[in-house]
Amino acid sequence: MEIKKGLEDVYVKETEITYIDGELGRLYYRGYSIYDLAEFSNFEETSYLILYGKLPNVYEYENFVKSLRESRGISDRVKEFLKGVKKNAYPMDVLRTAVSIMGLEENSHTYSVSEQSIINLISKFPTIISYYIRLRRDLEPVEPDTSLSHAANFLYMVNGTKPSEEECRAMDVAMILHIDHEMNASTFASLVVASTLSDIYSAIIAGISALKGPLHGGANYEALKMFREIGDVENVEKYILNRLANKQRIMGFGHRVYKTYDPRARILKSYAKLLAEKKGGEIRRLYEIAEKVEEIGIKYLGSKGIYPNVDFYSSIVFYALGFEPEFFPTVFASARVTGWIAHILEYVKDNKIIRPKAYYKGEIGRKYIPLDSR
Repeated sequence: MEIKKGLEDVYVKETEITYIDGELGRLYYRGYSIYDLAEFSNFEETSYLILYGKLPNVYEYENFVKSLRESRGISDRVKEFLKGVKKNAYPMDVLRTAVSIMGLEENSHTYSVSEQSIINLISKFPTIISYYIRLRRDLEPVEPDTSLSHAANFLYMVNGTKPSEEECRAMDVAMILHIDHEMNASTFASLVVASTLSDIYSAIIAGISALKGPLHGGANYEALKMFREIGDVENVEKYILNRLANKQRIMGFGHRVYKTYDPRARILKSYAKLLAEKKGGEIRRLYEIAEKVEEIGIKYLGSKGIYPNVDFYSSIVFYALGFEPEFFPTVFASARVTGWIAHILEYVKDNKIIRPKAYYKGEIGRKYIPLDSR
């Protein structure tokens, strides 16, 4: 019996959403190159593409954008929950529970996905996240601005000021790059729940819970932590060699699918560099350290097919845009929720409950001994 630990190379469904060529380092959403989408599209248009399988026409795009903008507000019940949460609570736990409250408010017990549910989930994630960020900073939450794009409004609600054009574009591209990535752990977790015909909110909560793990959505936090620990470009090689000698991972390096440079990392590197040049100071120092880590890491690991992944430079981009490291996974989730929904919609069209098998290796026929005789 061959056991595929981690379900590696096991196909669980057919999909028309995302294609990854791990050998050549290519990524496509609905057949469109991630490079083209990152250059020409935005989060709203790419979300529509992921959800509905085609680029929208002008009417469809404007209607979708309008729906997202008008649905950003969160209920008083969710606000009261966020105000009552301890300031040291883990942000992914807060997001997960807020989404659970949203599910309670919709009062859906079994699988049903309305257009409004889809819009609510995508539009409200940034509001929940930014609301809690502001409360943790002892600042008044900033209400959504319907005149701003999805990315611009997110940054506005977090920082309290209208973002620059460069910041808006960096955020937009970062969110595009995180929208979907085929059958990753959080997408699979969402599908397992949806396959039971549970409600959409429960399925999304499963995705959040899986993304919370440091081997998935938490890796960019660990990458930034590493850059900070290194402290200076001069310390990079010694630090990396020490980690390798102790058989420790280089955070932000390596991927289950990519055996070459992650295309998302290539794109994010250019935005990390742009933000470093614009902001200077700590951001510039962290970028310079990251660049050196990349050089040394590839020198020793590239021959093994281990290169920077999306988490490597997204950590600097998110930090430069005003997010504390603990919130990095929530920003990831605010984009990936679109992908989770798309995969759920695709799978449930021809649904079969996901129920893999486990190979039993224990004893059979053991004799029961009463408690007083053990």
